Amino acid sequence: MGLIQDVIATGATGLVIGGEPQPASDGATIDVLDPSTGSTIAGVSSGSTEDAIRAVDAAAAAAEGWAASTPRQRADVLQRAFEIMIERKDELAELIVLEMGKAFPEAVGEIAYAAEFFRWYSGEAVRNIGRLYDAPAGDKRIIAIHQPVGISLLVTPWNFPSAMATRKIGPAIAAGCTMVLKPASDTPLSALAIGRVMEEAGLPRGVLNVLPSRRSSEVVGAMLADPRVRKLSFTGSTEVGRILLRQAADQVINCSMELGGNSPFLVFEDADVDDAVTGAMIAKMRNGGQSCVAANRFIVHAAIADEFSAAFSAAMAGVHTGPGMEPGVELGPMINRQAQDDLHHLVDLATDAGATIEIGGAPLPRPGFFFPPTVLKGVGASDPILEHEIFGPIAPIITFETEEEAISIANDTHHGLAAYLYSGDLAKSLRVAEALESGMVGVNRGIMSDPAAPFGGVKQSGLGREGAHDGMLEFQETKYIAADW
Repeated sequence: MGLIQDVIATGATGLVIGGEPQPASDGATIDVLDPSTGSTIAGVSSGSTEDAIRAVDAAAAAAEGWAASTPRQRADVLQRAFEIMIERKDELAELIVLEMGKAFPEAVGEIAYAAEFFRWYSGEAVRNIGRLYDAPAGDKRIIAIHQPVGISLLVTPWNFPSAMATRKIGPAIAAGCTMVLKPASDTPLSALAIGRVMEEAGLPRGVLNVLPSRRSSEVVGAMLADPRVRKLSFTGSTEVGRILLRQAADQVINCSMELGGNSPFLVFEDADVDDAVTGAMIAKMRNGGQSCVAANRFIVHAAIADEFSAAFSAAMAGVHTGPGMEPGVELGPMINRQAQDDLHHLVDLATDAGATIEIGGAPLPRPGFFFPPTVLKGVGASDPILEHEIFGPIAPIITFETEEEAISIANDTHHGLAAYLYSGDLAKSLRVAEALESGMVGVNRGIMSDPAAPFGGVKQSGLGREGAHDGMLEFQETKYIAADW
């Protein structure tokens, strides 16, 4: 039996606690839908608060042994997990298409990206480098070492169901932590498949526990109230992130938060318009715009706004929309009916404020949750649509006259995750990049994600960084030892 069939066939016993697949304690299940049809493809157990505490019990039972494992042991597990994912990339990608809807080639790309976190942290696991130096007074040596933070709760979103899991699992394993993974209820199958990959790679039982649940607030709240849980790594909306930070405060839990975005995409008058359109298509349409780093606001110099808008609209109009497994499809469905409705509402919000629809603008009249590529012109810098994280294939275009105005519009948000800019002037590009209130900036490129780079935001887009060596440090505590010899 193949991986997909195996995961779906056993989906009704989808909780993995202490290495054992098992049903929810009260028998509750989640219907996993195919967003291209709206039909149910699997039933997965929906964990309860009782199951959540049992998962923490399993992580606690495995914690001491895993923390004592050698860096090489952890590295070998991660390297093997990378190899398994690459060997089975097509199967794992098909699973993403089934439950999340993205086009198959893009799903294959996600699996490759997801696997890279395992390969990267297989290298970082053996680089847990501390410090030794003399105190200024000369009375002692200062020794600083990094130790596992402890039991970690990983809460992941539906938009990149494999990559957002491995981006947290990889550094946690490298650091020596045990985990409970709570995946999004829309996409639990990919998380269960990653759990199986880790088991096959040799990860000891109880180190990674997978807890799908439709009762997210209850089960996450129960684990955050457990004093044994010492780390929360969350990817999701700013609104939910604020709630979790309040809950985590009661136990003073170490938190990493990768929250919402409202990414500006700046195109200056000296930019190569063709290159800017190519970058805009990547920045906007990756994952159908359902990404926290998706370009959300296109801020274009007035001198080239018409040229850019025409070329961008033509490129958006050429996107092939349909079910993710159909040949040639570039844009799949939105994740669910609510997401589709929200996008339609945002278009109405923009047109009510005076914007005009260049292409798209309304849900497609077909089964599933499809919304077409949409370009909006005549959007004002203070229009309501710009306050929202769009999370779909809608591109509002705003014009500007001066560099200062462009920066002001870009920074006029409480988010600060990603930003993009196109200019033929390197000095201007770096000057603007420094002025943008954003944790990451793409200069003359529409994609920036890389396991070797520190990923994260400023302002209300989050706390901490994922990827790079920084990502492993997020799962460690620094211990200072004063010694004299």
